[in-house]
Amino acid sequence: MTSTTPAHDITVAVPRHWASRKDPEHGIVVAARARALPASGFAPEIVLRTVPVDAELAAWRADALAALSRQLDDFDLEDADEFDLAEQPVAYRRFAHRFGAVDVLCDQWAWVVDGTGVTLTASVARAEYADYCDLFEDVAATVEISGAAPGSGHRGAARW
Repeated sequence: MTSTTPAHDITVAVPRHWASRKDPEHGIVVAARARALPASGFAPEIVLRTVPVDAELAAWRADALAALSRQLDDFDLEDADEFDLAEQPVAYRRFAHRFGAVDVLCDQWAWVVDGTGVTLTASVARAEYADYCDLFEDVAATVEISGAAPGSGHRGAARW
């Protein structure tokens, strides 16, 4: 999938057999959801979105996580890391929350490039996380912003 923000072209490879949609007017580059429901009944989902940002990466993510902790039931930050992917700073967070009766885990990667915040959020029921975590990492590796690849892979190299 490719989308253009006012300043950036953003691409990502998502599983071809997942249902997907775009909503650029609301900052959604792509939202993809598994068509088949796993045993939990919670469909795994991947959402790549953009938003204008006037802060550094760490401050923006701290504010975003504080907001999520107020919005999501039983929010729990399980992992936080900052590193470089293809020489681009990225903030990674894994957090849990409840959606109805389902314990959900989310992997989230975030970049700030020239005033544009980009987040890739992948969500799945905790019971099925082990089945999807490698796929989520593979998708994150395909994210490209304005030709500079924050991820470590290439869209053509996606194996799904």
